[in-house]
Formats: sequence, structure tokens, C-alpha cells
Amino acid sequence: MADHPTNRLKDSASPYLRSAAHQPIDWHEWGDAAFTRAKAEDKPILLDIGAVWCHWCHVIDRESYENAEIAKIINEHFVPVKVDRDERPDVDSRYQSAISAISGQGGWPLTGFLLPDGKPFFGGTYFPPEDQMGRPGFRRVLLAVADSYRNRRPELERAATSLSEAVAQAEAFTGARADFDLGIVNTQIQSITQLFDSKNGGFGRAPKFPHPSAIDLLLERYRQSKETYLLAMVESALEKMARGGVYDQLAGGFHRYSVDERWLVPHFEKMSYDNSELLRNYLHAWQTTQNSFLRETAESIIGWVNEVLSDQKRGGFYASQDADYSLDDDGDYFTWALDEVRAVLTPE
Repeated sequence: MADHPTNRLKDSASPYLRSAAHQPIDWHEWGDAAFTRAKAEDKPILLDIGAVWCHWCHVIDRESYENAEIAKIINEHFVPVKVDRDERPDVDSRYQSAISAISGQGGWPLTGFLLPDGKPFFGGTYFPPEDQMGRPGFRRVLLAVADSYRNRRPELERAATSLSEAVAQAEAFTGARADFDLGIVNTQIQSITQLFDSKNGGFGRAPKFPHPSAIDLLLERYRQSKETYLLAMVESALEKMARGGVYDQLAGGFHRYSVDERWLVPHFEKMSYDNSELLRNYLHAWQTTQNSFLRETAESIIGWVNEVLSDQKRGGFYASQDADYSLDDDGDYFTWALDEVRAVLTPE
């Protein structure tokens, strides 16, 4: 490992991937070279999908991928591939579906184990280096997967084939053509209504996500049916979110989700895809209700995009605003101590 202080990610176009160039892992980017090598050496692929804004991606980098002993296990038994989720959402989408089916959970970092042809057979999200927090340690997982690949290959191949067929069937629906049944929309509206949180606004429980597509659907149905309860759900969700901590009351823009039911404590990263969808929600809701607060929120999202999420001089937009300013930080950039608040605000 000492003979290559930087790995091949040093030449990546992605700043996130370049940030892992110092790791003692023999990383590949996603591409033919990795799969060709995996087939030639008959090794499984370790797939790590993360993003610059993902706190736990930085944690697993520091705890495991910068650990010399764990790196030795990975380099010996696997062909490691690292993917930037913002650069390759297509790769992320496919393997999120597969790993969710295996482990019952998705998100980032996504840790997948693939056959040399790319079919996944096992995976999860964050693994601590040793057993803790009710999760198996990454070291133990790596050795167990490597042993299974050598000694139980037929089982892994059967699992990978059935999983790939299930994912392919799900993807096939994207091009499906048939007569549309309005009953599907009615069922969706009913499901959204049942999940509505009448006390705190929004849908479901903690951790709580904005679900802008659900809000859009309720608004569209209200325009057609004029059923007032639909609009009441929309206004409640949008107002409670915009008055809560999940919304950046100073700089504008929405954080990715709230860790509690009341929209109070956010997970601090801000995403372009969340804010673009929420901008549409607030704009459409203002057009429908003429509620000036909804318009102000929409305008503040645009202001944040213009100021923070875009390069006004050279053009172009950023995909996200990070939650952390260092590896030891988890959103502290966005938080205020009481003394800091008193120093900048009047008593009123």
C-alpha cells in the first residue's frame, strides 16, 4: 500500500471521489475496467455509493476505508468501486432498489456486494468497523462475504439472479403502456390521507420527509374536485414545514428531512432535487390559495438557489449544500448557541 500513496480516484472528475484518493483502497470508478478486472481475477465487487453531503459516508470513509487492516482485506478479496451518487444517480437508483430488497433499508452510504457481472447478492448501508449499535462490523462482513464467494458460490449466484430479475421487472414498468385506471389515483389519495399528521403537518412519523410529489397530487386533485380537506392538508404541511427547523429560517432553502415529527431538528444537508420540488409545491399552493406566506417561502428558496446553490458568474448549479464543515461535524455549521443568538438579535 505504501507504494501508491494516492489511488486512481485522483484523476476523477468528481470532487467527492477525488477526496478518497488518499485512501489505501485500490478503488476503481464505475466502468468497464472494474468489471473486466473482477472477471479476470474472479473476485466479487465491493460497491460503495456515497455523496459529498452525506455525513455517514464520511464516517465510514474515516473508520473503515482509511483503516489499513480493513483496506488490506478489501484489496485482497474484492475489486472495490466507489460511486458519487450525484454524478451517477442511474447507478444509485438501480442498486438502491436491490439492496433495499436484500436488507430492508436503503440510503447512503450504500454498501453493495456484486458478482463480477454486476449482479448484487448482498449489501446494506453503513457498517461500523467492529460490531456495535446492533450492526455487524465491516471487518466481519467483508471476511464472511469473501468466504461465501469462495465456498458457496452457487447459492450467491441463485440469489443474485432472482434479485436481478425482480429489479428488472420493477424497471420494466417505466416503459409500460396500458389504459390508465383512475382507481389508482383514488387509492393513492386515500393512502396519503391516512398518513397525514393532523397535529404537526406532513405525512408519516419520524424521520419525516417532505414528500413533495404527494403534496402535488393533493393539489391537483383539489383543483378538480374542490374537496376542501385536500387543500387543508396541503396548507398545513407547507406552513408547518416552513415555520420549522427543517427550513433554514436565515438563509432560505429546506434541509433534506427532519429527525423528529415536529419538523424541528433537521438532517442538515440541502439538496437541489428536494428544493426544486418544494419550490413547485409552494408556488402552486400560492397560486391556488393566494396565501402570501407560501409565496414568501417560494421566493426565499429562489433567493437561496441564486446565492448559494448556483454560480452566478460562470453559470450552472450545484447539486447540494453539505451539512458538515469537517469530519467531526454533523450540521454544526447550521446551528446556533444561545449566546450567539443573543449577540446578533435584539431582545424582541
